Amino acid sequence: MKLNDLSPAEGSTKKRMRVGRGVGSGKGKTAGRGVKGQNARSGVAVNGFEGGQMPIYMRLPKRGFTMPGAKTYAWVNLGRIAKAIDAGALDASDVTEASLVASGLVRKTLDGVRLLAKGEAPKKLKITVTGASKAAVEAVEKAGGSVTLTGPVKDAAAE
Repeated sequence: MKLNDLSPAEGSTKKRMRVGRGVGSGKGKTAGRGVKGQNARSGVAVNGFEGGQMPIYMRLPKRGFTMPGAKTYAWVNLGRIAKAIDAGALDASDVTEASLVASGLVRKTLDGVRLLAKGEAPKKLKITVTGASKAAVEAVEKAGGSVTLTGPVKDAAAE
């Protein structure tokens, strides 16, 4: 077999229809667009237009709310931290947001890093992050480690 012998399987490719190239082509004169009218012209923008009737997207109510001062946190799971410690990319005795970025576990810190509880907590982990879930803090402390939170902590009484 040679490169010049290669060709697509029979019937798998179709030639492009060249419209507006003479009556004999079967798509000459109006090129399949009908006669006159908006759709026969170039630059047609009819998507979502309902003939002057109020469009459905304007008839339906708006929903939801975006908080203007909302913070976005980068997050990392305990399981990923455990893998990085086993691989030697992190030191369990001092894990900070900067070391998480350096090891590649977090790409950007955004407004801070939040620790989540998915996976097994590594032994004697000492970690400093902006926030953490209750389950993550419990898992780390159960494994003999400690979590230091630098961000604002929600009061249990306020909830």
